[in-house]
Amino acid sequence: MNTLKVGDKVPDFTTIDQDGNEVKLADFKGKKLIVFFYPKASTPGCTAEACNLRDNYKELQAQGYHLLGVSADSQKRQKNFATKYEFPFQLLADEDKTVINAFGVWGLKKFMGKEYDGIHRMTFKVDEEGVVSDVIQKVKTKDHAAQLLDA
Repeated sequence: MNTLKVGDKVPDFTTIDQDGNEVKLADFKGKKLIVFFYPKASTPGCTAEACNLRDNYKELQAQGYHLLGVSADSQKRQKNFATKYEFPFQLLADEDKTVINAFGVWGLKKFMGKEYDGIHRMTFKVDEEGVVSDVIQKVKTKDHAAQLLDA
């Protein structure tokens, strides 16, 4: 797993969001961005994390951040997730793992004694120039916004 680190430039990417709209890194040039990766939409940990960010969205916006949630789920699954929990931010349906691989969050995981490949729950802050300014590797799903706001 070749994960982006602080100081790395984020590679350009293009994918779609929950509504089928094309989303490119270039769309956020000159803006601060939080990109959070989660394993699977509508699962307990991912729901807790995304709802915590939703509930603190105004504070994150006040600090100038735009949010993008990313998983390898289909557009339909992302749409259902976003609609059910009324997320005010975009969820990227990265089925071909373009964004996931660009950030280097796909790799070997262990769960209950089994090993498998999957998305590592990580969050990246990206500055106005597209450079990683912070990486949170140990995401607290129920209190993730505090990790971002305190950093």
